[in-house]
Amino acid sequence: MSDDQVAGELKKMTAFIRQEALEKAKEIQIKADEEFAIEKSKLVRQETSSIDLQYEKKFKQASMSQQITRSTLANKTRLKVLSARQELLDDLFEKASQKLQGYAADKDRYREICKNLILEGLYALNEDKAQVRARKVDYDVVKKAIDDAKKEYEENAKKDVAVDLDENNPQPEGSSGGVSIVGGNGKIDINNTFDERLKLLESDALPMVRTTMFGKNENRRFYD
Repeated sequence: MSDDQVAGELKKMTAFIRQEALEKAKEIQIKADEEFAIEKSKLVRQETSSIDLQYEKKFKQASMSQQITRSTLANKTRLKVLSARQELLDDLFEKASQKLQGYAADKDRYREICKNLILEGLYALNEDKAQVRARKVDYDVVKKAIDDAKKEYEENAKKDVAVDLDENNPQPEGSSGGVSIVGGNGKIDINNTFDERLKLLESDALPMVRTTMFGKNENRRFYD
């Protein structure tokens, strides 16, 4: 084989090796690109999932915080409304108490009121004797009311009853008026004073008064 032939063969072999190297390099590049794309896609999915989880967590936290804020504001508003309502009711009963104190000024009217209060106590006791307690300032009016009540009671009950004014145990001068009727040898005290009547009204009629003033409570499920 001549030198030219040898050179030609070497050239062919060099070209073949070079082509093989290029193809191999291309395969390696393609595989590297594929692996890079796969790894990139994997990283993107991981980061996307991480971001989604963080967003979901923050959204839940924000939603919970918003609910707590709304609940807190609702409770504060409710307490303010209840406080305002209670102040209004307290003012209502305070004015009622002040108005009761004025009833004693009209002697004839007060005498009739005391008579009815005494009668109520006598009927409740249903005894042969009773005592009436009142404010010292009301003694003159209450004595007349006792006579009126005694007369009416005996006419209606068809029996006698002894009713005395207990001057040893007067009602407090700072009270609004009214009387208490004592029987059972001092063991039974029917408190028919104005203050006690108002207290009972405040306790028993308060739900009705509240409904009249503020309307029905839609959240209330049970009633007495």
